[in-house]
Amino acid sequence: MDIIIGTHKLLQGNLCWRDLGLLIIDEEHRFGVRHKERIKAMRADVDILTLTATPIPRTLNMAMSGMRDLSIIATPPARRLAVKTFLREYDSLMVHETILREVLRGG
Repeated sequence: MDIIIGTHKLLQGNLCWRDLGLLIIDEEHRFGVRHKERIKAMRADVDILTLTATPIPRTLNMAMSGMRDLSIIATPPARRLAVKTFLREYDSLMVHETILREVLRGG
């Protein structure tokens, strides 16, 4: 794999990749010390992009002091749709229809 995108779960000890080029991790604010140490160990071989809506103070301090790069998206993308969350009992037909609808819309 060249690129992997996911949350901090990608850094679990039982997962490994060969020749990974780019690791994109969302929800960096959920990282623990062990997760951060695994990222540091990977930096020599893999380009890493971490995303967070709420940077933790240590990460923000590292960015402000120049030890780490920081980019800020100040405005949402044009025509961004609000996230809708529904809580329902499991229904395999509904799951199938939802995935199909997302595929057909190009999501």
